[in-house]
Amino acid sequence: MTESERNEEKMSKQKRDRNLLAFTGGVALVALAVNLGIAAFNSHKQKKKKKDLPGSNFRVNLSASEILKLADRIIAKSKKVHDFVASVPLEKVTYTNVISPLAELEAQQFPLVQSCVLPKLLSLSDDICKASAEAERRIDAHVLMCRKREDVYRVVRAFVSKGEWINAEAKRYTLCLVKDFERNGLNLTSTKREEMQRLRTQIDDLSFQYIQNLNDDNTFLFFSEAELAGLPPEFLKTLNKVANGKFKVSLRNHHVAAVLELCKVGKTRNMIAVAYGKRCGDVNLPVLEDLVQLRHKFARILGYSNFADYAVDLRMAKTPSKVFEFLEDISSSLTDLASKELQMLKDLKKKEEGDLPFGIEDFLYYVKKVQQQEFDLDFGALKQYFPVNLVLPGIFKIVQDLFGLRFEEIEDPEIWHPDVRVYSVFDSSSSELMGYFYLDMYKREGKYNHTCVVGLQNGALSSSSVRQIPVVLLISQFPKEVDGHPGLLRFSEVVNFFHEFGHVVQYVCNRASFARFSGLGYDPDFVEVPAQVLENWCYESSSLKLISGFYQDITRPIEDEICKTLKRWRYSFSALKLKQEILYCLFDQIIHSADNVDIVELFKHLHPKILLGLPVLEGTNPASRFPCSVIGYESACYSHIWSEVFAADIFSSKFHNNISNQYVGMQFRNKALAPGGGKEPIEVLSDFLGREPSIRAFVNAKADFSL
Repeated sequence: MTESERNEEKMSKQKRDRNLLAFTGGVALVALAVNLGIAAFNSHKQKKKKKDLPGSNFRVNLSASEILKLADRIIAKSKKVHDFVASVPLEKVTYTNVISPLAELEAQQFPLVQSCVLPKLLSLSDDICKASAEAERRIDAHVLMCRKREDVYRVVRAFVSKGEWINAEAKRYTLCLVKDFERNGLNLTSTKREEMQRLRTQIDDLSFQYIQNLNDDNTFLFFSEAELAGLPPEFLKTLNKVANGKFKVSLRNHHVAAVLELCKVGKTRNMIAVAYGKRCGDVNLPVLEDLVQLRHKFARILGYSNFADYAVDLRMAKTPSKVFEFLEDISSSLTDLASKELQMLKDLKKKEEGDLPFGIEDFLYYVKKVQQQEFDLDFGALKQYFPVNLVLPGIFKIVQDLFGLRFEEIEDPEIWHPDVRVYSVFDSSSSELMGYFYLDMYKREGKYNHTCVVGLQNGALSSSSVRQIPVVLLISQFPKEVDGHPGLLRFSEVVNFFHEFGHVVQYVCNRASFARFSGLGYDPDFVEVPAQVLENWCYESSSLKLISGFYQDITRPIEDEICKTLKRWRYSFSALKLKQEILYCLFDQIIHSADNVDIVELFKHLHPKILLGLPVLEGTNPASRFPCSVIGYESACYSHIWSEVFAADIFSSKFHNNISNQYVGMQFRNKALAPGGGKEPIEVLSDFLGREPSIRAFVNAKADFSL
């Protein structure tokens, strides 16, 4: 394997990891569980024999040698199918002998690939983790080779030329295959393909260098205790001291955020903000400039006018001009509200610090100060109302009732750790088995340290019309019960879990015919929408009461007033916060839409224009803080706001007045979740909403709950 191929494989692996990386009261807990319709939640019994999941090809507890053997079988089978497709004479191509074999291979092999790859995230065995990583390396190298098979591409193109589509979804799938090949240069001359590969290698190397520069930065600033006034003693204890008694404060995110949010001394906040804004700027500015130009060259080889055109082409937005229009509409719609929010912060600073001008470095500190004054919220105390063993069945209850589902815990399944639970998901009316989900909820050493959803088997419809059911895993980091005291969740953890559980629902309710469009195989601009819709239930009184109860007396849910306060808190200063996000989205889109942009001057120009006259901090270099524009979201930073807007429109227009309306929930399940990636997301949204989507609900929600 050449060096360039190794680099491409490395970046492919990083992208795979990111993609892995899109979940009342009662007299007693048992009675509560029964009332919620999930008695299986507490049905931990001793069983004699571990059970496989009928219909699931995902394999659990493979040894190191079994993982490597399975990886080799996956590669051999894939090669056999690709060779068969490539051998079809161009005049004899049909859906049955070209497209169907590739689609079925994709559906059948995904759970086997995940059987090889997942252990590196969860296993405590070094041998198994190494085997899993090696299996992933082999499979990724093979997949990369398949995407460059000109013989397979020619056959698929021949079928496209015939235009014999069996249905709209099959046409969409076939055109996606063609797009995959062509974005790997198979419609280009060999010379242009070689140039593409050289550019891709350079881009990967520079991206790695940019991130490495930030990771290697060890800059410290030194402050006396008086200069850090306002920071809690427990935070100061975590800082190292130098000989003169001053504290060392790094430019790592957790240190910077703490100082900007809590330090009373404006000069200290300014020093930290300026230093953070300059972090690695000198070394990373030329790297970012080179990266942008290389991306433009890469895109132009493929026939795009610039990199933004290339990046947005496969997304719901379709064109950079649509992204600009969207961001500018949101920004202008929020200007009046953001101006009021900013004035409130300026007034508070004047009251506390006199006539010193308000700068961007003051934002977090004064936002927190206003929130403390306006909201009677003690998040430490609130945590006592969210024991894990109450939150989980409460979320189950909400989801089952809303979407017409029934969860049943599987007795004694094959699992990789005793904490893991496995559930069947049935349609509550027909009792049809819709899928399975694993919950690996609790913290433990050696486990992947983020909350996320991992697809294990995508749904699909075989050529014989047999449906392969979806299987999905939710990983979280909940505290376990200790000495009879239940694990308690921070409110942010409750929201995060509900979001991720929304992806579980999305996964099992997806009824697309092709594995590529199943699971979380949605348009990347749309994939977060369903989970963001469900986050709203965490701020509604009726659902909050269902998932909360004081840990010593679960018949005491949180009070109505706290529920109302949480909703107001959610939207406090949201317009100004969003303006900051829009600033970075516009910067990202502009540099990837035009040649030879002066990056520093562009940022200086955009900053006061978007942030209501607030100037950029002196010396701030935008290249110090744009890892999102380097790996993973280049020219796509807008996507988070994009999906939030559509989620707000869905919730406001369909669920706001009745969050437990199963009729609407079933419409959402059937019209928004079931199609998966098999339909254009704008069609899905318009079909569900009964009209074109709008930004108004998103803007109005922020205005309705403003201070």
